[in-house]
Amino acid sequence: MSAPQHTPTAQDAGLIGCTVCAKVWPRGTEFCGRCGEPLRSRDTRSLSRVWAYWIAGWFCYVPANLYPMLRTQMLQSDQASTIVGGAIDLYAHGAAGVALIVLVASVAIPIAKFVAIAYLAISVRRGWQTSGHRRMQLYEFVEFIGRWSMIDVFVVAILSALVQLSVVASIHPGPAALTFALSVVLTMMSARSFDSRMIWDSLEQDSAPEEASPADAPIPEGPSA
Repeated sequence: MSAPQHTPTAQDAGLIGCTVCAKVWPRGTEFCGRCGEPLRSRDTRSLSRVWAYWIAGWFCYVPANLYPMLRTQMLQSDQASTIVGGAIDLYAHGAAGVALIVLVASVAIPIAKFVAIAYLAISVRRGWQTSGHRRMQLYEFVEFIGRWSMIDVFVVAILSALVQLSVVASIHPGPAALTFALSVVLTMMSARSFDSRMIWDSLEQDSAPEEASPADAPIPEGPSA
C-alpha cells in the first residue's frame, strides 16, 4: 500500500498567516500589515503559557466556589451565598430555570473549559492520534463559550447597582466575585495562547513515513558463480 501523500501547507509554500485577522503574508514578514500583530510560523512557547494561565486560573476558581459570591443585607440580617448555595436558594424559591443557568454558566462551563484546554495541550504534547478536525472544533468552542462564564459576575454587578435601599436592603459582591472573574479571564488567555496549528503539525509528524534504516536496506546479491 502506498504511503499517504503529504498535503501542501502554507508553511511549505513559504507563507505565514496572522493568527488574529487570518491575513496571509510571505515568510519573513515580521508584522501583519493589516492588524499589526507579530507574525510567527509556529509559537513554540505557547504550551508553556497555556499551562501557566491554566494553573493560575484553577487556583482562582477554587476559592471562587468556597467564598461568598453575594452578600445580602436586609434590616438586621446578613446573608452570604456561594455560587452553588445561591443556585440552591433560587431553586428553593421556585426559580429553577435561573438556578440551572447559574449552575451551567458558573460551574459546568468553567470546569469543561479547564478539561478541554488540558486535553488539547496534552494531545499536542504527546502526539495523540485523534481527529484534528474534532480538536479544532473543540478549540473553537472553548474560545466561543469562554466569555459566557461571566454571567454570574454580571448578575452580581447588576444587583449591587440596583438593590441599594439604605438599611432596608442592600446587595454587595463577595470576595468570590473577584477570584471568579480572574479565573474566567485567565482561562480565556490560556485558550488564546494555544497555537492550534500545532494540532496539524503533530498529525503530520506521526503520519510521516519513517526513513529506512541501514539495517533494513536490501543486501545486494553478489555475482553468480
